Amino acid sequence: MSFMPPDFAPASSEIFMLIMVCVVMLADLTVGQNRRYVTYLLTQATLLGCAVLTFSSFSNEVVLTFSGMFVDDTLADTLKLMTYGTVSAVLIYSHTYITDRGMLRGEFFSLILFATLGMMVMISASHFLTLYLGLEILSLSLYALVALRRDSVISTEAAMKFFVLGALASGFLLYGMSMIYGATGSLQVTEVAKAIQNGVNAKEVLVVGLVFIVAGISFKLSAAPFHMWAPDVYQGAPTAVTLFIGSAPKFAAFGFVMRLLIEGLEPMASDWQGMLVILAVMSMAIGNIAAIAQSNIKRMLAYSTISHMGFLLLGFISADANGYSSALFYIIAYVLMTLGTFAMIMLLCRNGFEAENISDFKGLSKRNAWYAFITLLLMFSLAGIPPMIGFYAKLA
Repeated sequence: MSFMPPDFAPASSEIFMLIMVCVVMLADLTVGQNRRYVTYLLTQATLLGCAVLTFSSFSNEVVLTFSGMFVDDTLADTLKLMTYGTVSAVLIYSHTYITDRGMLRGEFFSLILFATLGMMVMISASHFLTLYLGLEILSLSLYALVALRRDSVISTEAAMKFFVLGALASGFLLYGMSMIYGATGSLQVTEVAKAIQNGVNAKEVLVVGLVFIVAGISFKLSAAPFHMWAPDVYQGAPTAVTLFIGSAPKFAAFGFVMRLLIEGLEPMASDWQGMLVILAVMSMAIGNIAAIAQSNIKRMLAYSTISHMGFLLLGFISADANGYSSALFYIIAYVLMTLGTFAMIMLLCRNGFEAENISDFKGLSKRNAWYAFITLLLMFSLAGIPPMIGFYAKLA
């Protein structure tokens, strides 16, 4: 029996990313403490190289490789390019912040790149196991990033909560996937869709598996009632890490939902639409109401994220192309707003001072009218007040 090697070209950006993560770690060991900018520049060059490789393979053709476990299509290329741009912006905004706090180290950059690799695998996954592999690469990197400040009690506590609840959500996902496999006999996304379309005997097993999968997805999206980790993690993590968690992984989460619910389980849309309606309504209600009572701006933005994920789910509920494109537009608008808001928070931070409480913004218009005006625009956009982009995203 002859072995046919897989086509590595569709996964060239992932392979390049993995090689460069190793290069970044080795480079950080060789450069001195005062030349850490080399690691930073290498990280940015890695993202640029991945963008070039992804853009060069951009086409409308759907290419499957690794026995159908990995797909390269328009959705994957688009989400990856947006992810690279977002991560690059996060690093630019965070540079001064992490330098002042002694976090300009190889660990920070290598974990950021590992998390980005996990997002790339999630976005291009065409198999349940590949989806889970990408998710775990991302999740484990995020747990470590949250706990990066080992001398901070609040960061360590947030990382522990994130890890325990993340493990629970991963268990939900795996259990749901195993039940889907038991009912359909396949873990291939397209094969699962065909099996459900043709009809399966164990419909009850499929529905129970779907419930566990939706619960796991809800945790990753921080949708209520699986949102408990978000406020503590947003508050406890260093602001640079909070910016990263609140921005780029949302593109991967969108891709995760598209691959799992839309491409794999769309024949069961009538079953998961009802679940998403409940999750969307609860997320919007809990997110908006709980945000009012917060005095810490990072916790307030965490509850804002929960509310925004409710709006995002509204796009998927429609179960048609217009809904999915509206959801994509919403996630792009949300990431842009999050980047701007946390960038302003880090801009107001100084060495030894964290601008985390809402009271820290008191009198900002007198200290710096321009910063106050930009913050006002960003808050209006997050609230969905016209003519800001947040309004048009909600309208869509």
